[in-house]
Amino acid sequence: MSKRVSIFGYGITTKPLAKHIKNAVFYDDKCREPYGGIDGSFVRPSSEFDPKHSDLEITSPGIPPFNPLIKKAQNLISEYDYFANVRNLKIWISGTNGKTTTTQMMQHILKDKGSLAGGNIGTPLAELDQKAPIWILETSSFTMHYTRKTAPNIYVLLPLSPDHLSWHGSMESYVADKLKPLSMMRSVDTAIIPEVYKNTSTRAKIITYKDEADLAKIFDIDVSRVLFKGAFLLDALLAMVVDKVLFDRVSYKKINSFKLDPHRQEECRDTKNRLWVNDTKATNLDATIAAVKRYDEHCIHLILGGDDKGVDLHELFDFLKDKKLHIYTTGSNKFKLTQLANEYAITVTQCKNLQDAIVKIDQNLLKDETALLSPAASSLDEFSSYAERGNIFKEAIKKLS
Repeated sequence: MSKRVSIFGYGITTKPLAKHIKNAVFYDDKCREPYGGIDGSFVRPSSEFDPKHSDLEITSPGIPPFNPLIKKAQNLISEYDYFANVRNLKIWISGTNGKTTTTQMMQHILKDKGSLAGGNIGTPLAELDQKAPIWILETSSFTMHYTRKTAPNIYVLLPLSPDHLSWHGSMESYVADKLKPLSMMRSVDTAIIPEVYKNTSTRAKIITYKDEADLAKIFDIDVSRVLFKGAFLLDALLAMVVDKVLFDRVSYKKINSFKLDPHRQEECRDTKNRLWVNDTKATNLDATIAAVKRYDEHCIHLILGGDDKGVDLHELFDFLKDKKLHIYTTGSNKFKLTQLANEYAITVTQCKNLQDAIVKIDQNLLKDETALLSPAASSLDEFSSYAERGNIFKEAIKKLS
């Protein structure tokens, strides 16, 4: 008798599972009336889920632990667990910032070995070719929270800072989920993690690093030959390190040919040749700190603000207080940001919106200074996405005269 499989959430990650699971039933919070889904599946309101009529539940990673579906489930696994029996080499990449770029860079380097990239990066596991020898998976803390029986062959962890705390409940729980794969890895597996987590219990071989310089020294990589700087240097080095671990090779030409996605420290100049940087994808503190570090040789005109999801911002201002900068606050948390800037004695201008901030910076920006949009917050309070925020920023810079 085949198992009765329930799938929580009818979205990008879960829909492709219908190709692998006959008569799959999806339960979705947005569904009001039952209807037929793709590939012979069924979609029902979440309220109709009954654990007595389900032998296995697979959840969309974004559904939080306090959702009624999760609380009622008795046989809950992640999509990673469902594909645990796919016999290939699996590389998981996680961290607070940089996991997408690291995954993309690693795929760029390893594609000659037949690798495929997926997971949180955009391609669900259900759509990846199971015959591919290597899966490179950007892996979120949400996914790892629900993963119970599978683990990577290589786990790459970037530094951690507060993120998704409302979902996880606390920083301790967030870190615990990020470190969870280590507890399930085998002695033949390898984990490359920040040194602060060196005492985490695991059977895997652990390689720890303090920073970019330490990582380059451990693997004998000449940083001067790597074109990426700032936050992207660590991403590049981690991609190169995995290539060296697996295939004992280092290719500066290959990593330097990688092209970054837009909206991450994307530089543009106005008609006066002044530097403006679109870092709209910096939606948390650590990403903004990394961007400021890159451009702090000169005075920075820093645009902050948006939906910070209740994160404590003191860590950011502790870092900014000794920098030469002028803060321009926007978004739903602009009053909180302005108050903090005043508390830390940082020059601040409260703005009506992003366009107003650009106008004010235009009046103050000198030729050897940098204007930086690195909000440390989500865009969804005023924009449809971080990309829309970044595109509006870039279009406004083009129109400056």
